[in-house]
Order: sequence, then C-alpha cells, then structure tokens
Amino acid sequence: MTSLFPYLSPDQLAFAFSIAVIAGLVKGIVGFAMPMILVSGLGTFLPPELALVGLILPTVVTNGLQALRNGGRAALASIYRFRWFMGIGGLFLIASAQLFRLLSGPSLYLLIGIPVTVFAVLQLRGWQLRLRGQSRRADISIGTIAGAIGGVSGVWGPPTVAYLTALNTPKAEQMRVQGVIYGLGAVALLFSHIGSGVMTAEVAPFSLVLVVPAVVGMWLGRMVQDRIDQAAFRRATLMVLLIAGLNLVRRGLGF
Repeated sequence: MTSLFPYLSPDQLAFAFSIAVIAGLVKGIVGFAMPMILVSGLGTFLPPELALVGLILPTVVTNGLQALRNGGRAALASIYRFRWFMGIGGLFLIASAQLFRLLSGPSLYLLIGIPVTVFAVLQLRGWQLRLRGQSRRADISIGTIAGAIGGVSGVWGPPTVAYLTALNTPKAEQMRVQGVIYGLGAVALLFSHIGSGVMTAEVAPFSLVLVVPAVVGMWLGRMVQDRIDQAAFRRATLMVLLIAGLNLVRRGLGF
C-alpha cells in the first residue's frame, strides 16, 4: 500500500476514506456537497493539489449514478432543459481550471460564498425567493459563476443548488438535475486537470480508491433521502447550502 501511495501514510489514507464516506452520505441525502466536503476535509492534512485530485473521480462516478437513477431518457431531458447552464458553465470551468496554479481563489470564494450564505439564511428564516421560471439569462449568469469557481476550487454546487431551490424544483427532479449538471462538470474538471497537470498517473490511484467509500456513503444517504418529504428535503438542502456558503467565506478569508 505504501508503494502505491508513497505520498500518504496509512493513517492519512484511512482518514481520507472516512471523509469520502461522509461526503457520499451527505450527497445521497441532498444531492450535492461532495466536492466541498472532500476538498475541505482532505485539505486539512494534504496539499491543495492532492485534495483536488482526491475529489475528482468520486465526483464523476457518484454523479453518474445520481443522474441515471431515473433512466437515460430522464437524464437526457434534464440535459436539454439546462443546456445553456451546463454549456456556459463547462466553458468557464475548463478556462478557470487552467488558472489553478496561478490563482489562490479567495476573491472567487467570497464572491459566491457571501451571496449563498445570505440566500440560505433568508430562506431558512422564511423568506421565499421564487423565480417565475427558468430563463436563458439566468442559466448563463449562474452557469458562468458556477463554472468559474468550480475550475479553480473543484466546488460548483452552491450556486447551482441556490438556482434550483429558487426554481422550487421537485425533490426527485432536483436530485437528477444535480447529478447531470455535476456529472458533466466533473468530467470536464477531470480532463481540464489532466491538461493542467494536476491529475497525473502518480496521484490518480488516490482518487480512484476513494470512489468505493464515496459510493458506499451515497448508498446509505439515499436510504435516508427516500424517506423524507419535499419540505424536509428543502430544509436539509438549505442547511447544507448554508454550511457550504460559510465554508467558502472561511476559505476566502484565509481561515
């Protein structure tokens, strides 16, 4: 094992597995937050580049499972509905990933973390933001923000979830749409960081072995998610969104 992961101690690998299970559990319940939990947890004891590598393959696999849970036809319908969001977001994700080695990202973290935190707090306190309907302008605007921060940090869930929540998307559809959006984004992130030199043959096995605990955690989370109603799902989503926003603010302030 040490020859396969010369950059990790056995204790570090075990801790990484535990973080992946927790990330999968949360994702199984609310459909997002795996990158945030993985990059934050792994980043407490690993270099930022290795933490980013660790989240990539688990994110690809779990989002694929989430997107296809209701079948390929439903997934294709979600792709068509959010094609502008995903297209623009993917372009900005690929572009910003090339800046990973040049940018620390604090301004981006604050730019998205503060509005997401305020949005979640207001929603939890009873203020309801409701968009009249999905629009191309909103898709492009929020897709740009999600893609830009996603390429630099590996985290693009908060703006996406805030948008879906404002659209009052039903639980099952929101889970599927998130899987499709994050899955395609994760594939783009993978190839972007192969190009940026972050994902290499030396470190890729670390990302690969985290797939198993992430999938186990997601399976456990799905059992919880299937048993909660729309109102409980919305509140759980907003709570995780609040934590995600506060975490981005923390990272932006350098704590």
